[in-house]
Amino acid sequence: MHTQRLTPTVMALAAAGMLTACGTETGSGSGSVGSEPSLTGVHWNVESVTVDGKKKQAPSGAYVKIGDKGRAEGNYGCNGFSADVSLDGDTVDLGSAISTKRSCDKQDFEDAFKSALDNGELKAAVDGDKLTLTTDKGDHVALTSDPDAPLTGTKWTVNAIGDGKTAASLPKEVHGKAHLTFGKDGTVHGNLGCNNVSAKADVRDGTITLGAPRSTRMACEGPAGETEKKLLKLFDGKVSYRLGHSGLSLTAADGTVVSANAADPKGGPKADPKADPKGK
Repeated sequence: MHTQRLTPTVMALAAAGMLTACGTETGSGSGSVGSEPSLTGVHWNVESVTVDGKKKQAPSGAYVKIGDKGRAEGNYGCNGFSADVSLDGDTVDLGSAISTKRSCDKQDFEDAFKSALDNGELKAAVDGDKLTLTTDKGDHVALTSDPDAPLTGTKWTVNAIGDGKTAASLPKEVHGKAHLTFGKDGTVHGNLGCNNVSAKADVRDGTITLGAPRSTRMACEGPAGETEKKLLKLFDGKVSYRLGHSGLSLTAADGTVVSANAADPKGGPKADPKADPKGK
């Protein structure tokens, strides 16, 4: 695949591909290769790449996602990419890719991954949650499916707050503390960076109507207090939401945009190479 330099806006969209579903629980796919399980619409984490008999383990964040409208997106482990893609039976053919241009520590893996994908037609073999893409030379990429995080039941850890044009990561004093969980019972609970909070939450038609917040009464100053004031703008009104593989963006009526990542099973923030802090 040939790489092309992107404008900053296109880089954010192509590299992240973040929130492709608007007001939906998941971004489920509808395609298939032969009679195998679905290949398209699935977030495939790269486990390893083998080129010329040399196996390289993938860094966290490397993935491929093939859409059902002739486009694929992914991350080489550092740089994001997108490309045209065609499917014919069990054959996948990626066209010229557009890619970001970050300097990467894992350049050897990126080069091997690009080399494997830059071999024209790839044979795709899906076995349960495993996918193998094999070149005509025998080089191959091993991938594992990673289900999209649902809106309800997921602990969403806030990582950035902005206005849709600019965004800022949370201060280190509150990093990892602010979070929200939407329940199937029509409520939301979590923490605003200082106080715990709960409210009614009515999810429908791409929006969430949040009730008046009920919170603990600790006095919050400094970064924690500022973060809490911003997050309180989500409550007592209607917010729109966009849901991605492991990212959530909430936009309040006044334009405040809150971005969050799904927590992993151990409770910490889940790495999301697609997260777009601008909520686009």
